[in-house]
Amino acid sequence: MKKKSSEGVIKFLYDYLPLIVFFACYKFAKTPNPLITATICMVVTTFFALTISYILTQKIPAVALASGIILAIFGGLTVILKDDIFIKIKPTIVNLLFSVFLFYGFFTKKPLLSYLLGEQVKISNEAWIILSARWGLFFIFLAILNEIIWRTSSTDFWVQFKVFGMMPLSMLFTLSQVPFMMKEMKKISKQE
Repeated sequence: MKKKSSEGVIKFLYDYLPLIVFFACYKFAKTPNPLITATICMVVTTFFALTISYILTQKIPAVALASGIILAIFGGLTVILKDDIFIKIKPTIVNLLFSVFLFYGFFTKKPLLSYLLGEQVKISNEAWIILSARWGLFFIFLAILNEIIWRTSSTDFWVQFKVFGMMPLSMLFTLSQVPFMMKEMKKISKQE
């Protein structure tokens, strides 16, 4: 397998496969609490995906590892205590942690976002700091939105939102940042 295609497969494994399995298990589980069944499936799938990633690349991306650990904690609490509140607040916690991380970089003028994407996107430190603030605000928005939805809607609606709402919102936000990144990349290429 070529390096680029294997990276794409690995990224799919830990970014999307657990979410797909979560949704399928929730929809098709014939158990008293399908959300707990879906949570077990998602934790197992995430562990599988991270293991395969490590076997193939000898590394696990930091964000995927952090998300996996948080999922194991909140998923474990959901299953052990048989209380779905823990899996429902997990997106809030993850998004707030990402926001804190990015705002720390923003306020200390350290382009922490560049450590995650720096190899793929060549822009100035100042541009990374601007992107950090934008992403930090977006993660706060997602955290608040998750809180509103899980507290005011049915579990079915929350699951639909988790699978079909958060991902498209994230993709749209990413696309909204492309013009800024392209402009900044042109500035860097002119300087070289």
